[in-house]
Amino acid sequence: MNPYISLIILIVYFAMLITVSVYTSRGADTNTFFTANRQSPWYLVAFGMIGTSLSGVTFISVPGAVANIQFSYFQVVIGYIFGYLVIGTVLLPLYYRLNLISIYSYLEQRFGFWSYKTGSAVFLLSRTVGSAVRLYVAAQVLQLALFKPLGVPFEVAVAITILLIWIYTFKGGVKTIIVTDTLQTFFLITAVILTIVLVSQELNLHGLSDVWNTVQSSGYSKIFYWDFNDSKNFFKQFFAGMFIAIVMTGMDQDLMQKNLTCKNIGEAQKNMFWFTAVLVVVNFMFLSLGALLYVYAAAKGIPATGRTDEFYPMLALNHLGMAVGITFLLGITAATYASSDSALTALTTAFCIDFMEIEKKPEEKRSRIKFWVHIGFSVLFYVVILIFNRLNNKEVITAIFDLAGYTYGPLLGLFVFGLYLKRPVLDRYVPFVCILAPILTYYINNHSEEWFNGYKFGFERLIINGLITFIGLWLLTDKKAKKLA
Repeated sequence: MNPYISLIILIVYFAMLITVSVYTSRGADTNTFFTANRQSPWYLVAFGMIGTSLSGVTFISVPGAVANIQFSYFQVVIGYIFGYLVIGTVLLPLYYRLNLISIYSYLEQRFGFWSYKTGSAVFLLSRTVGSAVRLYVAAQVLQLALFKPLGVPFEVAVAITILLIWIYTFKGGVKTIIVTDTLQTFFLITAVILTIVLVSQELNLHGLSDVWNTVQSSGYSKIFYWDFNDSKNFFKQFFAGMFIAIVMTGMDQDLMQKNLTCKNIGEAQKNMFWFTAVLVVVNFMFLSLGALLYVYAAAKGIPATGRTDEFYPMLALNHLGMAVGITFLLGITAATYASSDSALTALTTAFCIDFMEIEKKPEEKRSRIKFWVHIGFSVLFYVVILIFNRLNNKEVITAIFDLAGYTYGPLLGLFVFGLYLKRPVLDRYVPFVCILAPILTYYINNHSEEWFNGYKFGFERLIINGLITFIGLWLLTDKKAKKLA
């Protein structure tokens, strides 16, 4: 694919985002940046959250993974449905009732100072590492398709990318992101649909029935697995999906910040339920696309060698023609920046509210603090991505990304304990529990096959992590706890 065509697409794309930013940030103050003045239409929030949830890693990984896991990932998606129901009926009413900006403020009201700071710190670490890895993986694809042919070093390309994100989010914050993520979700979904259509044409398929019959007969469409020792077992995947949704959406400032910009709890719940329905459909389209890509590769004699993450980019940029290449580039760009811009704003919000106590300061000082914190996290993103690039080892990157998931376990334990038990805790010891729980989970995970007759943990280690945190909090309570905490 011609790199100059890619460059033109990228310039036009970011020009559009910056134009939206100029329009949405008129008259914006820090309240606009953090909450969009709680005036966001629920349908924009719902649609835009799709792009935030589906990062660039998901965009390239899910279709490629079909070769190894078939449609078993859809079992996780079914779990998402029930997790989002919990968010809509339990967590959102709580957040709206307490009128929260940072959702971790709840932990201070429920447990105390140290629990509050620990919960927010866990989010800051998790989201910084996770989002930086996602941006790094997608940046590698853009480097291959665009910047390397133009002679632009990776370090410069990443700096330009992060600078552009900062430019269109620094003023309007979440108000701007509600609109830009809606546009980016549109491009992402359009990219998937167009790729399916174009690949179907290459395979001489006519209509949805032909496409579906091809997917079903491909050998990749198996959804349900019942062998309990299989990592793809339905119950493992279902409960993992449910808790992943609860923790990585309902207890994550990034996704919840958008929900909290709706006018009231009723609109926020409508947003969550419609978001769930659309997300299920989009994930199924990703899986179907993966099956079609492997059918196409087999029909054309293209070997599916290398890592599965490289399969979709390889076909899109080298074998499927310019239309698919352009579509892929738009999709990966939209998926990457919809999650990255949102993360940058959420990290800025959490740090300003939870550690700088910005809401207690006058507007002029609030604006100055927000400005520098926003720059600080942009620089941090850049540094972390360069570290990943220096490692130049995909196994190490995968391990770091995997370990980032361990940090969400303490949030699960903290929120569940706070919601369902009224026992007071020894607040000053909570940070030690939240550090110990992921370490124990990692140790158990590494010895699970030895200790549990060949059983290997998968996504469900998040549940184990949360359970250890829950038990640790319970052990920190007694009759004297109320006086000591």
